[in-house]
Parts: sequence; C-alpha cells; structure tokens
Amino acid sequence: MAATIDQVIPVDDKRTNLKRYFQFSLLLLAAGAIYPLLYLRQNFETPILEAFQISSSDLGNYYSMLGVMYFLCYLPSGWLADKLSPRLLVSISMVGTGVLGLWFATIPSRDVLVYIFMAWGIAAGLTFWASMLKGVKMLAHKNEQGKFFGILDGGRGFVEAILASIAIAIFAYAIETKGDSNAVALQQVIHMYSFTCIAIGVLTFLFVRSEKSAEVTQKRKGNLLQDLKFLMSIPEMWIVALVIFCGYQLFWATYSFSAFLQEGHGMTAVTAGFVTVAKLWMRPIGGIGGGFLGDKYGKENILAIALAGSTLGLVIMILFPQLNTIYFVLAIVLLIGVLTYAIRGLYWAILDDCDIPLHVTGLAIGVISLIAYTPDIFLPQINGFIAARHEGVTVYHLYFGYIAVMGAIGTLAVLKLKSMTAHNKAK
Repeated sequence: MAATIDQVIPVDDKRTNLKRYFQFSLLLLAAGAIYPLLYLRQNFETPILEAFQISSSDLGNYYSMLGVMYFLCYLPSGWLADKLSPRLLVSISMVGTGVLGLWFATIPSRDVLVYIFMAWGIAAGLTFWASMLKGVKMLAHKNEQGKFFGILDGGRGFVEAILASIAIAIFAYAIETKGDSNAVALQQVIHMYSFTCIAIGVLTFLFVRSEKSAEVTQKRKGNLLQDLKFLMSIPEMWIVALVIFCGYQLFWATYSFSAFLQEGHGMTAVTAGFVTVAKLWMRPIGGIGGGFLGDKYGKENILAIALAGSTLGLVIMILFPQLNTIYFVLAIVLLIGVLTYAIRGLYWAILDDCDIPLHVTGLAIGVISLIAYTPDIFLPQINGFIAARHEGVTVYHLYFGYIAVMGAIGTLAVLKLKSMTAHNKAK
C-alpha cells in the first residue's frame, strides 16, 4: 500500500517515497500559487492604488479585513483538517481563489472589494491552511520535519518567484512595449495568477488520491472541548505560537519593501518590482537551506540565528540611512529575504518538538495560527496609523523599528523553547 496524504506508511522503499514526494509536490505547488494573488501588493502596490483609485489606508483596511477572516477561520480550519481530505479542501481553495481573482481583475468598486477580500480569507484560511500543513507534517518522517517544511517554504517560494517574474515581465511588456496603462497591465497580471490557481486546483482534484487513516477515522473518546483543553496544557505549543507570531511580523516587513524603495529611494514601480522579485528568489535558498541546516544542526539553533539576523538587517536599514545606496539596499533586502524565508521554513517544523498526537494536529495548527497570524489584522493598521502622522522614510523607519523589537522577542522565545525541549528529553 502506498503512502497517502492522510496515511503515511513507514516503508522506506523507492516506490513509496516517490508517491510521497509526488503528493508533497502538489501541496507545494498549491501553497506557492495561492498567496501571491492575495498579496499582489508585494510587487504591485502602487499600480493597485492607481487602478482601484484607493489610498494606502484603504488598501490597509482591505488587508485587515483579510486578516480578520483568517483569524475567524483558523480554529475551524484546524478542526476541518482533522475531518476532511486535503484533496477536497485544497482543490476547493485553489479554484475558489482563482475565480475570485477573475472578479478582482474586473476592477470592481470599493464596496465589492470588501467582499472579495472576505471571500479570499475563507478560501485561503478555512479550507486551505491547516489541511496543507497537516498534510506535509504527515508525509514527513520524524527526522525529516525540518527538510520537508524547509522545502515547502523554499519550493513554494520558487514557484512564487517564477510566477512573480512572469508577472513583472507581463507588466513591463504591457506598459513599455504596448503602451498600456497601469490598470490594463495589472489586469493581465491578475488573470495570469487567477488561471494558475484554477489549473492547480483542478490538477489536485484529479491526481491526488487519499485514504482515511485508521487514526483519523477511528472512534475517539474526546470531543472538541476536551481536545482544546488538552492542547492548552502543552506549554511548548504556546512558545511555538509566540515564535511564529514574531517571525511572521519580520516577514510582513518585506511586503513594504516595494513602496519603501519607491518613496524612500525614488525607484520606479518597475525597478522596485525587479528588486523585490530578486528578493523572492532568495526564498528557495532560505527555505530549503534553513530546513536542511535545521535537521543537521538543530531547528531551534538555526531559527534563532535567522530571527536575530533579519532583525539586525532592519536595524541597519533604520540606523544607517547614509549607506542606503542602491547596491547596499539591494544587499540588505536580499539578506533579510533569505533569513525571513529560513524563518518561515523552520517555524512550523518546531511543532514536532511538542509531541502533539496526530488526531489533534490539525486543531493544534488552528490554535497556533489563531494567535500567530494576528499580525494580518493589526500590522496594516499600525502602518496606516504611522503613515497618517508622519511622512516619507520616517514612516518606514518607525514601522521597521517596531517589527525589529518583535524579532528580538522571537529570538528569545525560540531559545526558551530549545531549553524546554532539552529539559523534557533529559527527564
């Protein structure tokens, strides 16, 4: 019997591993294609503001709405991941996200944008997130957690970088060769991302086959409240939530790099886009490299180094503006990029150190996500609050300063987790 997303057979033969890696690659493709459409602002924030005729604060509100939907969906997402097949949940998410993207490409009114972002939150939160992570965790053997989660983030980053490179090429060709407006060029980019999501959703439904494992389907004594009570009694799980909470904010800082380069350094939208796309190419290096190093030298050790390094990178950008030549900025952007991607590649791998039973793993992911991804809600508001009271580069320096503090806290948290897990193993 071959390994499936819902059932991992510990037979280390070539055929089993090929099937295991094939299923993992489909999850990786889905994870790499779904979020770039939702976070199109990363490379095209200024064109989005122009096309939809909205302000930066308006866009921040829409992303806060997306964050609220994530927040509301994380816990039920975990419960759902313990009940239904990833094949079904991932397929629904991908097709739904793509269809909403086609609607988004029509450049609807502000009132309609609210509903699109809310629906995106459901598609990428309720039916996708926990099921995808649980699927990866089940496919990876215990000594492969760092490698699999590192490859997941690095691989999805590779997919994202390829799509972003295509998007930038489409955008540049439409403007510089065809003479289209920013709005028309943006529509073509959105169409590309949307059809890609739909295609991957269809492929996932057609080619992923899953079986219900005995552990998932067997009748358990516990219910939702009992399972939640059990999870709340695991202190390591809360430390993991804090680490991801801080690390995720470091990654959020990179979403503002494009606008920072344009406003703070006078770059054009195309030039800033090329710089941020170059940063995206650091994701395979950071994610995969961090995962392999984590399995070899300790996940907590490499995670602490990555957290401290990316925090230092933000501090350098703030304290040494006189060094901000184009080459220095590019070097810092790439450094922070590779380190934040290493963080993302490792922070879910440390969940394995909590020894959480498989039948509540999805719920644990939901609980952690409920806490760890609240920055989706409040970071756009913090950015908007600062922007309303300050101007120019000062806005980004204050914003990056706050996130650097969170990075320092995250570094201390992962070191605390390392101490706790070492103590538990010594018992």
